[in-house]
Amino acid sequence: MTAYADFYRQSIDQPDAFWSEQAQLIDWHTPPRQVCDYSNPPFAKWFVGGTTNLCHNAVDRHLATRASQPALVAISTETDSERSYSFAELHAEVQRMAAVLQSLGVKKGDRVLIYMPMIAEAAFAMLACVRIGALHSVVFGGFASGSLASRIEDAEPVAVVSADAGSRGGKVVPYKPLLDEAIALSKHKPAAVLMINRGLAPMHLQPGRDHDWTALREQHLHTVVPCEWVESTHPSYTLYTSGTTGKPKGVQRDTGGYTVALAASMKHIFDAKAGDVYFATSDIGWVVGHSYIVYGPLIAGMTTIMYEGLPTRPDAGVWWSIVEKYKVTHMFSAPTAVRVLKKQDASWLRKYHVQTLKALWLAGEPLDEPTAQWISDALQVPIIDNYWQTETGWPILTLANGVEQQTTRFGSPGKAMYGYHVKLIDESNGEELTAPNQKGVVAIEGPLPPGCMQTVWRDDARFVNTYWKSIPGRLIYSTFDWGIRDADGYHFILGRTDDVINVAGHRLGTREIEESIASHPNIAEVAVVGVADSLKGQVAMAFAVARDASGLDSDAARLKLEGEVMKQVDSQLGAVARPSRVYFVTVLPKTRSGKLLRRALQAVAERRDPGDLTTMEDPAALQQVKDLVG
Repeated sequence: MTAYADFYRQSIDQPDAFWSEQAQLIDWHTPPRQVCDYSNPPFAKWFVGGTTNLCHNAVDRHLATRASQPALVAISTETDSERSYSFAELHAEVQRMAAVLQSLGVKKGDRVLIYMPMIAEAAFAMLACVRIGALHSVVFGGFASGSLASRIEDAEPVAVVSADAGSRGGKVVPYKPLLDEAIALSKHKPAAVLMINRGLAPMHLQPGRDHDWTALREQHLHTVVPCEWVESTHPSYTLYTSGTTGKPKGVQRDTGGYTVALAASMKHIFDAKAGDVYFATSDIGWVVGHSYIVYGPLIAGMTTIMYEGLPTRPDAGVWWSIVEKYKVTHMFSAPTAVRVLKKQDASWLRKYHVQTLKALWLAGEPLDEPTAQWISDALQVPIIDNYWQTETGWPILTLANGVEQQTTRFGSPGKAMYGYHVKLIDESNGEELTAPNQKGVVAIEGPLPPGCMQTVWRDDARFVNTYWKSIPGRLIYSTFDWGIRDADGYHFILGRTDDVINVAGHRLGTREIEESIASHPNIAEVAVVGVADSLKGQVAMAFAVARDASGLDSDAARLKLEGEVMKQVDSQLGAVARPSRVYFVTVLPKTRSGKLLRRALQAVAERRDPGDLTTMEDPAALQQVKDLVG
């Protein structure tokens, strides 16, 4: 057995002893009296009886030893601004925000909806909420009014924290009109709205409801707001899963279990030390932003970088200039972003000194092997994939290099992480698949480890029915992803269980076909969907972005490249996996968080209504597809 294999086995066989040890990584006001209460499956209560505070662990406890160390660096290439806050300065700003929220009537257990761009005040608001025992519910900035209204209605916030505008690619996105319309649409009307004025867009304040942050902050420059010690099981926040249909699902997270899980992940997964510098390129509107921009790095005593802007503006070297300037040790991004950079001049990656990086972690979309190899060759640092969900809060599959240095296998997000009793299940009969390279549903035996969702906000039945009852005869958590595991324990994700294409009885994961197509030297990005076919039931259809589209200005050139791609799929996967068509587009339809809108692609390809597209970044992307498929 290797060091990690032993570590993992202890977490599964002796979970109480294992997690009791991990709980020593954080500060407790009252020590827990029970590690895990799983008397009511699938609901797990972690560190029962313990009291703690997430903000204390992220900020206050570092003041004694690193008050002057940079804690938060907020960088915006949209407004050409940079500001660094030490732990002492962050502590002061969070208390000011907490005092302002309290002055607006926010109390322990209340919800505060945060609808913000990537600015420092967004982090202040999140930390201030958990400081006083309120729950934050962060909604991605710029979400359309209807989507925002449904979240306001579900969370029922006492207050909303927002800003006049965000900016993307130099284009100002006013938030206040969207927020006003959302509140008008919502049955629930928050009593107070706190507005941060960045001077980017006109902002009309509604008397009695809307308040100016700058004015209220001035009144609380020296107000002391102590941390509210809360039960370990007290909810810290809700976060709505993207891409839901109907009423959004609010993932509810606890306090103690989440704090312990993040502290452990910083040590065991990221091999992070206090004083290191963490740069996650995500947004606070998504789970990566919660866990690995705001909370995880700060809990570990690191400097965390918050970035507003694109990876290509002002040029494709901007991220690497930040790595060089701030001596970034840990970087976390998404395969989507790397594929964007893959289309740029590779010299940008060689212009800056990036040798401080211990590794680049990638998550959010499956990381295809060609993209992983490209960025690995370009950066000359380890590339570590990881796989997890909004629901879990921290990685399910990756490499725990803080326990044992292990080798990346491109195309695989890695091994099951400690605490996750990961199994591959035959969905037809609920049987566990134990032999190597068998395809099954990636599932997790309960209890879910600390840090994972407690339930769906105000809907325990939906939590049970959605996540725990989809596999016949088993009360087991389904990720809704297909996967295989090789003989060495490395997993490979093959796509959603509902993204499987059934071609004449052959079940094919879109992931497998996408990886094959992406390995063609002139393919930068690809999405494959299953499209209804009268003869075969379904056929695969591909939409690809060429790395060099300059030679694709004629039908003959496009057909030639399409033929090459099909021949490649034939040779790698067999003729059964060959797409019926490969269409070339300039951009794929994605949400503003960078996720491919596969459902919308499939609907348009089948000439159906694509449904709610409020999260789409560029509507013209889907119009291209409509024009191509007729």
